[in-house]
Amino acid sequence: MTATTTAPAPTRLDYDLFSVDDHIIEPPGVWVDRIPAKYQDACPRVVTRDDGTEAWQYEGEQLATMGLNAVAGKPHKDFAMDPASYSDMIEGCYNPRVRAADLLRDGVRGSVCFPTFPRFAGQRFLTAKDKELADLCVRAYNDWMLEEWCGAVPGMYVPMMIGQLWDPQLMAAEVRRCAALGVRAVTFPESMAPFGEPSFHTTHWDPVWDAVTEADMVICIHIGTSGRTHMPSEDASFSVAVALGPINAQITFMDLLLCGIPQRFPTIKIALSEGGIGWVPFALERVDRTWERHRYWAKLDDTPPSELFRRNFWVCFIDEAAGIEARHHIGVDKIMWECDYPHADTPWPQSQQDVHRSLAGVPADEVAAMTHGNAEKLFRWSQRPDVASVLSN
Repeated sequence: MTATTTAPAPTRLDYDLFSVDDHIIEPPGVWVDRIPAKYQDACPRVVTRDDGTEAWQYEGEQLATMGLNAVAGKPHKDFAMDPASYSDMIEGCYNPRVRAADLLRDGVRGSVCFPTFPRFAGQRFLTAKDKELADLCVRAYNDWMLEEWCGAVPGMYVPMMIGQLWDPQLMAAEVRRCAALGVRAVTFPESMAPFGEPSFHTTHWDPVWDAVTEADMVICIHIGTSGRTHMPSEDASFSVAVALGPINAQITFMDLLLCGIPQRFPTIKIALSEGGIGWVPFALERVDRTWERHRYWAKLDDTPPSELFRRNFWVCFIDEAAGIEARHHIGVDKIMWECDYPHADTPWPQSQQDVHRSLAGVPADEVAAMTHGNAEKLFRWSQRPDVASVLSN
């Protein structure tokens, strides 16, 4: 891994930013350094393919990192879906200290990071054949996240875990184990039905919700984690699916509001990641109208869905002036900011300018809430990194 960092030039930092959605490109040692010797040949490992590109090898497959997942610092004209090796990406993609320096120079001093090889909600191990090894891989990732990623820069990264999605009781135990170590969030798919698992409309996942609420963790649900994409035709460009990505958040939003989970677990905290915010006012009007007209035959709860949203849900934006204009219809206290580093949507290294486009003219107290205050409260995160120490290395 010889790539160099493309750090942003020093700039005026008007906004104190806390990103609730970034992504890790896992370094090669995550699993080989932690999995027992008997599984060394079977656990996820990085290999060099015949064409010189690198890929993760696991259960007979070789899986490369899609280029769009690691384009931070590149001109838009150089974006591509081609497989990306470590040498093709800036070091902040996989090095937590270098990333911290990148983000801090851009005014971002807090970050919640989703996995990449395990997929954004750990679905890779859900579909794995060897569940004993998959269980070890889940726990190894969570330990690595705490000890090596978050531990590299104390106060910078909010610990987020993955779970054993094939076994709610096993996942609940892992939630409790990780909570005792300081984990604040768990990533979960936007729907389990596409994987052949019980949906949110069952009590199958209640052991997980019980453990999460007991630990006061946030459930982070990222778009795309169900495996669903919205392609109008077979010959449509993948860019169509990218543009339609936030629709997944809207589908999940309606599903969760009407499935009974917030009613059974009134303290549950759900953050919808990378789904945007501008659609929320209409969605709330629509779901309340549905509830008003259909709650009797559908046997829905007596609580209007919009009230459940205001109690149990949070949403986030990257660059969305229209959504910010609608902030009072959403609730300023429900809105958070995301950087999406190092994906193609990231504003880095121009986060300050990007945020200003959305928030210019917004009262200072509302700006503070949406750029960092709401995230600090939701994730119970009062820590801050030692900026001078990080930037001096």
